[in-house]
Amino acid sequence: MPAAHPSPSPTPNPADPAAARERSVRRRSVLALPGALALGAVLAGTPAAAATRSRPAAGPRIVVAADGSGDATTIQEAVDLAPSRSAERVEILVRPGTYRGRVDIGSDKVNLAVVGETGDPEDVVITDDRAAGTPKPEGGTWGTTGSASVTVSGAGFEARHVTFENGFDEAAHPELSGHQAVAVKTRADRVVFDHVRFLGNQDTLYLDTPSVDAPSRVYVTNSWIEGDVDFVFGRATAVIEDSTIKALRRDSTPSGYVFAPSTSSGSAHGFLVTGTRFLTNAGAGAYYLGRPWHPSSNPDTDPRVVVRDSWLGVHLRRDDAWTTMSGFDWLPGSNAEHANAGPGALTGPGRPQLTVEEAAAHTREAYLAGDDGWAPYAR
Repeated sequence: MPAAHPSPSPTPNPADPAAARERSVRRRSVLALPGALALGAVLAGTPAAAATRSRPAAGPRIVVAADGSGDATTIQEAVDLAPSRSAERVEILVRPGTYRGRVDIGSDKVNLAVVGETGDPEDVVITDDRAAGTPKPEGGTWGTTGSASVTVSGAGFEARHVTFENGFDEAAHPELSGHQAVAVKTRADRVVFDHVRFLGNQDTLYLDTPSVDAPSRVYVTNSWIEGDVDFVFGRATAVIEDSTIKALRRDSTPSGYVFAPSTSSGSAHGFLVTGTRFLTNAGAGAYYLGRPWHPSSNPDTDPRVVVRDSWLGVHLRRDDAWTTMSGFDWLPGSNAEHANAGPGALTGPGRPQLTVEEAAAHTREAYLAGDDGWAPYAR
């Protein structure tokens, strides 16, 4: 993956007018969508969707408070306190604060929910600051996977009203060769992020699976994702809906790439992005929409992403939004757009579009239902 670029923007100062404006944009991002783009919001309330909803029963609650007034003072301590293989929903309620340190949610910690107490994701920040090239105490480096501030391996995980951040400062560490710095890595099935923020630079959100042939579904809604190089990537089946994706300015040409899916050839679906705003503080044409990632140059990979019913900013390249990666090109039909709007939306040879008939197969229901009828949007 590409190398150096600026460090993540720090947590905004509440007194800073510019920061206040950005917070306002984040909160309005879904409401500001043109009516034709709010497809996900309309579908979410349908009776058919509600009928297929399946959610574990409410269970224990573990309170996290940095001041010691709860059951745990760190997120990892709360995860460790949660029962293993619970059939009930186990809620980790997090009081306001910044919680530092790597969090590892093991495969035995199923049906876990991390919930910010106030309902405002800016009030609860879960952060770490290691990168792929950061040395490990026992020798070697962390690598991209090991850089993750939070790793989710337990099925049925949910997060609401929290911020996930990798605060690695690239400018302060020019000596490191690997600047990939993941905020969240998922490798579990039936994962939900609702009203959360993902903050980082290179490789912010890593949506993966436990193995090449294991399916994993992820649903991201009403959330904020920001980064620069390949900052939404991996082989999971994922739907990002009614959210904001912000591409950060970077001193390079191009500035970056939004998506780098590595969909397995045997998977029915890759990434679907719908009803979402693509914003930036970079210049016009500075970003590719995506490029295909073939881990370890594996040719048996079919990277796929569809962006539909969304608003695209001026930073996206107009005539050639998709590009190569490590010698691999996009295969015909592996990436497409449909009914997008905004200054970055265009049709033409370099911007393949789904027909109305083809678009009917690219819905959140089709991507997420699986064999169990999973419908997390119907809550």
